[in-house]
Amino acid sequence: MEHIIELQHINKSFDGFELKDFSINVRKGYVTGFIGGNGVGKSTTIKLIMNLLQPDSGDISIFGLDYKNHEKEIKQRLGFVYDDNVFYENITLAQMKRIIQPAYHKWDDELFYHYVQAFDLPLNKNIKTFSKGMMMKASLAIALSHHAELIIMDEPTSGLDPIFRRELLDILHDLMQDGEKTIFFSTHITTDLDRIADYITFIHNGEHIFTNEFYKIEEQYAIVKGSVELIDSDTEKEFIGIRKTNLGFEGLTANRNRVDSIFGDMVLIEKANLEDIMFYTKKGDEK
Repeated sequence: MEHIIELQHINKSFDGFELKDFSINVRKGYVTGFIGGNGVGKSTTIKLIMNLLQPDSGDISIFGLDYKNHEKEIKQRLGFVYDDNVFYENITLAQMKRIIQPAYHKWDDELFYHYVQAFDLPLNKNIKTFSKGMMMKASLAIALSHHAELIIMDEPTSGLDPIFRRELLDILHDLMQDGEKTIFFSTHITTDLDRIADYITFIHNGEHIFTNEFYKIEEQYAIVKGSVELIDSDTEKEFIGIRKTNLGFEGLTANRNRVDSIFGDMVLIEKANLEDIMFYTKKGDEK
């Protein structure tokens, strides 16, 4: 099993926030969705992966290399797609290409123009006229044109209309077919990951909660609904988070089979989605 990204026992402290003994591995050739609420450490993690921040302690390896000795080599093989515009706004995409091209040894002009045509991007309009969707496509075209092996995406679908979102996700799906590229996809729009993610990494309050294959999450996690009379100090421990009303309770379990064996047909067990997992993990902190 080859890991493109390895973060081992990372600690990083700011005022009021800390990544704590944070370790994740990202497999080559797959899409890993990176989820978590606002302010839990997603952006900090991405900045660490890109060497825009350095950890207080711990080790970071990209492509099996460390930034201290191999920063230029690593960044030749990385592509970035951001939520915000990172290009000069008052020039055209063609002019931006001429600025960026010399930085990459493997820049491929033919591939760039292929993606410009495939993404229906205007070469000779100022970038400031681009819509959010066009900007995302332009960022992706640049990343792919230097044969990036790892593409890091930070909220790429945020603010896009449903048609653009679907189109971008279809593009990413097609890119993954050769098994040579890896995508690390940070988002709070968890439904996007239903379409393309192979793995999910969940971060909460600076801690790694899990990394798991998408289908296994659906097998393990479940929403459980039933009468409040079924909940006591022991049974409540079976849930990550729980919500009680006069009508009953609803809770999240990470062990569907165990809850089924405890409660049987006295409860209703339903599939949990990623949003449920995020919500009830936060609610569990409020106990």
